Amino acid sequence: MAEDFERLSEIRAEDVADLCLGSVFLATGGGGDPYVNKLLTEAALRTHGPVAMVSPGSLADGAWVLPLGEVGAPTVSLEQLPVGDEPLTALTRYEAATGRTVSHLIPFEVGGANSVLPLVAAAARGLPVVDGDGMGRALPEAQMMTFAIAGVAPTPAVAVDYLGNGVTFDTASVDDYERQVRHLAMAMGGMIFTAEHGMSGAQARDCVVPDTLSFAVALGRLLRSRRGEARALLTELQALFAPSIYGVVRHLYTGKVVDIDRRISGGFDVGEATVAPVQGVGEPLTVAIRNEYLLARSGGRVLASVPDLIIVVDSETCAPINSERLGYGQRVTVIGVGCPPHYRTDAALRVVAPRCFGFDHDYVPLEDLAAG
Repeated sequence: MAEDFERLSEIRAEDVADLCLGSVFLATGGGGDPYVNKLLTEAALRTHGPVAMVSPGSLADGAWVLPLGEVGAPTVSLEQLPVGDEPLTALTRYEAATGRTVSHLIPFEVGGANSVLPLVAAAARGLPVVDGDGMGRALPEAQMMTFAIAGVAPTPAVAVDYLGNGVTFDTASVDDYERQVRHLAMAMGGMIFTAEHGMSGAQARDCVVPDTLSFAVALGRLLRSRRGEARALLTELQALFAPSIYGVVRHLYTGKVVDIDRRISGGFDVGEATVAPVQGVGEPLTVAIRNEYLLARSGGRVLASVPDLIIVVDSETCAPINSERLGYGQRVTVIGVGCPPHYRTDAALRVVAPRCFGFDHDYVPLEDLAAG
């Protein structure tokens, strides 16, 4: 029996690098490059001290939980660097706009950059962070969060940009909010910071994907300490994931990137990567991208698809590669991981199944595809 991972009671500055590394793995190519936000978060925790972390199940009914994160095309974040106070600004403006006093913060996805952004504001305010998120991975649109699927309203919400400009949202539905926030992100330079989907403790207990920050730290520690050839690390990854909400881990493909078509369209990084065998013998693998890696196909067969996780790692080090950093000639290994049970319900699959992204097939769980 694989040992369970340690649930953390606080996040310290020395945990941030592992949190970012594990989060990039779980974010399936999305969630933003973590480097700059890692530095900002480490500095905030050194200045203000560790941030307390609480389990979703311990939240009181009357708590008010606020998700914070970035919205936009991750490629933009490589060029347009944050000032560092955007998460705190978003929190402050949300409280002013709503009259609410926020008691807890939470990431809306476990992404490389988005996992740590709430910690910056939490450290400055002395607020705890909930050990969880609204996806258990990264996904490109607001209606795909477990918060929205459970009926939590996305607005009132606040968005700020790198220049300190702010916009408040009040929409009739999450679909309206997604359209408006995406257009705003494009108009404000391609990337904005949002405070959205505020919810009570009772609501959060029902819809948060639990323990993902603790799990990301444990995963990051494994990847750092056992840095090496990806396929050799597979057994240890399977042992870590087996007792978690993810479960199954599968090797899908190893090769080199021979083509990459990536562009910013509609506020997303979209495109497709082609990976071919290093020796040139065998069918290539194609990976569809919409911020995240969404579909892996080879020889006319689907090997894995959203909402399951598709992770691209460096074959020599097993370091996960964000989609905006995937490039021609890289030697990569593609890994599939099962999605949390939150995304296997009928309500969730109505907004996260492959057909929601324009792919012409239904969702088949990774374990069934592998068995087939």
